Amino acid sequence: MTARFASQQEISQWNTHVLANPDGGNVFASYEFAMQKETGGYKARFVFIGDLAVTILEKNTPPLGKLWYLPKGPEVTSTKELFSALKSLKSFAKKHGVFVIRIESELRREQQPTLRRHGLIKASPIIPNPSTITLDISDSLETILTNLPQKGRYAIKRAERDGVTTKLVKPTDANCKKMYSLLTETAEGQFGIRSYDYYRSFWQRFGNAGSGQLFFAYVDGKVVAGAYAMVFGTKSTYKDGASVRKRTTYGASHLLQWHVIQWAKSQGSIMHDFCGAPPSDEINDTDHKHHGIGQFKTAFNKTVTDYIGCYDLVIYAPQYTLWTKVGERVAHRLHFYKHHDSYY
Repeated sequence: MTARFASQQEISQWNTHVLANPDGGNVFASYEFAMQKETGGYKARFVFIGDLAVTILEKNTPPLGKLWYLPKGPEVTSTKELFSALKSLKSFAKKHGVFVIRIESELRREQQPTLRRHGLIKASPIIPNPSTITLDISDSLETILTNLPQKGRYAIKRAERDGVTTKLVKPTDANCKKMYSLLTETAEGQFGIRSYDYYRSFWQRFGNAGSGQLFFAYVDGKVVAGAYAMVFGTKSTYKDGASVRKRTTYGASHLLQWHVIQWAKSQGSIMHDFCGAPPSDEINDTDHKHHGIGQFKTAFNKTVTDYIGCYDLVIYAPQYTLWTKVGERVAHRLHFYKHHDSYY
């Protein structure tokens, strides 16, 4: 296979090409996501490796060269396909001053020993779902609800009985501020979040593209939980979720998620991704920093899917050594100082 940059005509139909990939496409390889990441200092590159559409986010790191990051890519279904694609991409990247390619393919975790034998080096995940929980939503809503774990069914019915209501809302500035306030409250001491401007532009970008939707849950007319979800092809993704710390009604977030699933199904999704959970061997570890998040999501499916996570394919070893020892840390600090946001 040979690698090449996509033409402007191909870029104008980029999502169609991504959806034709062997794994059915991923929203984090979409055109909208690439444009969103350009607001944070990346340069979007759109590449074909044979017929495989690959979204690349480029960071220029002088004097070392360029870093190419493939969000959820390359989108292959086997290690054989992965190594073939990377062989072609490595040769292409060399010609464009790239010193390392960071991949994040959704191959299963049991493939990790094979990756290491081929010289790939483990790196920290960028998209926070190297382990996740998914739910098959191809059946009828009645069947899906019946097949949920008992905890999830009880929480949904309890919230309905206690008067929780939900609504699909537009990502106006006012609604984005409400959602961000909830997210800030939820994240405190649990996980880091980006700036308000980043989330607002993200929610509005996907909303304007017709693939993203903001949801609120209410108790006595007050917002108590929020969610943002996206549909891309036959897959949906629960991108952001938040709720008030002081819970007044049990199950509000569960009922809200159930309505997210209903919306996703109505948009053509058959597989819903809850987008992040503790690994399968740590899902019940109460000391895990995301234990509470994992317990919420296992109310919909107890099975955790573990992916390989992030790996680096080194092109120029001296530059990569400098990057891992000094450069990456300095780049993070300078970027945060200038933009008050995450480098990646």
